[in-house]
Amino acid sequence: MADEKTKLKKYWAEQAVSLALQGRWAEAVTANQNILALFPSDAEAYNRLGKAYTELGKYTEAKECYAHALQIDPGNSIAEKNLQRLTSLVAAGHVEVSPPLVEGRLEPRLFIDEMGKTGITTLINTADQPVLAKLSAGDPVQLRIENKTLVVESIRGERIGEVEPKLGHRLIKFMQAGNRYTAAISSLENSVRIIIHETYQDPSQVGRVSFPGKVGDMSFRSYIKDSVLKYDLDEDEEEVLDEEVAGLDTEAAGDEVVEEAEGFEDELSNGVPDDK
Repeated sequence: MADEKTKLKKYWAEQAVSLALQGRWAEAVTANQNILALFPSDAEAYNRLGKAYTELGKYTEAKECYAHALQIDPGNSIAEKNLQRLTSLVAAGHVEVSPPLVEGRLEPRLFIDEMGKTGITTLINTADQPVLAKLSAGDPVQLRIENKTLVVESIRGERIGEVEPKLGHRLIKFMQAGNRYTAAISSLENSVRIIIHETYQDPSQVGRVSFPGKVGDMSFRSYIKDSVLKYDLDEDEEEVLDEEVAGLDTEAAGDEVVEEAEGFEDELSNGVPDDK
């Protein structure tokens, strides 16, 4: 009987990870609840359930889950951190919100392409904590041109911050020339970082690189893991996630993203239209 329960736990844990990767948070709730029905003292399952509820905007339920996790495991740093974040949200009046306007996460595969089409940058002039507290790694964001500034907004239209001037100016010119980009939160630790991917290149810009430099395999794997991933995976679940990530077709090379477009001023002035 014990072995059967353990097998069921592993099965539902695998389902929970897979559903989280797909942004299917309502189903992830059920998967984690199934684990708790068998193992009511599983702190990790409570953490994952809290994460799923947070993604659905059910902050009250999420707080209860993280509180349960802390009761079971008082040293659980993930539960403690998330409980503090949710407490600040509730204190600011964000008790419940409607589900995301765009369901789920951005598919990680969307960000994997040939060298020069993906970049990661740290935002400047970021929003206050009440706005940032509602965000998670992997959340899709919008890029909006505001004069000569590239503004980053949540899908609800809340201003998150701005792309640093050099890269922002570069991308604005490409956008005005017809290129299109998709972006998502990469990290919220100490600063707000976003990952930006070129989804369409205008014929007039063929041969021109949006992001000088390279996105490394390890760098990108780190992004994918961070985006589900404040999901508190145990050892078995980490293996499941690693298999998911390892299956992605990554051909980019290098270890870091070159975040500033140095050395490309001639290209900007000669090949991309100037601001009107």
